[in-house]
Amino acid sequence: MVGFRPADVPPTTAVKFVGAGTAACIADLLTFPLDTAKVRLQVQGEASISEAMGKPPAVKYRGVFGTIITMVRTEGPLSLYSGLVAGLQRQMSFASVRIGLYDSVKQLYTKGSDHAGIGSRLLAGCTTGGMAVALAQPTDVVKVRFQAQARSNQHARRYCGTIDAYKTIAKEEGIRGLWKGTGPNIARNAIVNCTELVTYDFIKDFLLTFTAMSDNLPCHFVSAFGAGLCTTVIASPVDVVKTRYMNSALGQYSCVFNCVAAMMTNEGLHAFYKGFMPSFLRLGSWNVVMFVTYEQLKRALMAANHSCTTLL
Repeated sequence: MVGFRPADVPPTTAVKFVGAGTAACIADLLTFPLDTAKVRLQVQGEASISEAMGKPPAVKYRGVFGTIITMVRTEGPLSLYSGLVAGLQRQMSFASVRIGLYDSVKQLYTKGSDHAGIGSRLLAGCTTGGMAVALAQPTDVVKVRFQAQARSNQHARRYCGTIDAYKTIAKEEGIRGLWKGTGPNIARNAIVNCTELVTYDFIKDFLLTFTAMSDNLPCHFVSAFGAGLCTTVIASPVDVVKTRYMNSALGQYSCVFNCVAAMMTNEGLHAFYKGFMPSFLRLGSWNVVMFVTYEQLKRALMAANHSCTTLL
């Protein structure tokens, strides 16, 4: 990202790659309950598997904290971390690519220039976002399905473990099932990546150029919070569609556009912003934890690398 002084040694691509994946896992560990609440609110109201079995879907979640309290009361505290293993697998493969390679791809588009325009930054965000989805989509599908299934009704549970989920989806839906929702997920992550990384980049650049802030914790905090807010507002509709489509039963929707049409017809426009508050709480807090940790990890890894080089 921007903000390194000329005297500083910029982190290598490997350092950014490892640092981004590690920082994203730490952020996921701290914010996963909010993400689970967001998924439950997003899938609430859809024609679910329980409806196909003759059971009318019950509206049981109201608001982010109400959802968390209801889940703890009816399913136990561990339900808030359902799908965590797949979530961490996703972040190690997903964030490492979309965040860790962002600077390198941006430099590729600018032919090594330090002055990147909005076009180069947007292209870099779209590129690394698309690459990350292509690599990590199966982990995202499994994570969403675990988060969406309730523990209270054992008959409604589709999977009993992460490995079982991968095997069951591949067996029942084919290998394509593991990449279900890739289209809306690429669209979502192109939007998220461009908004999140480019906004963070611009806010940080602005703070370093026009304010008295230096490249330290307060600057990283403000930049990350602003990026989280902008990303939530812009990406929420695509995120809801992605979640609904990936969690849907085989044959429930003929395509992504059928999912969008069904949501609009059955639930109205507000359905596309279901789970907005947990999305904002999760993305805002996730961005703050991830970017602050990422910036510190980059410096720590470079310092360790410099120390090892000096000793040798």
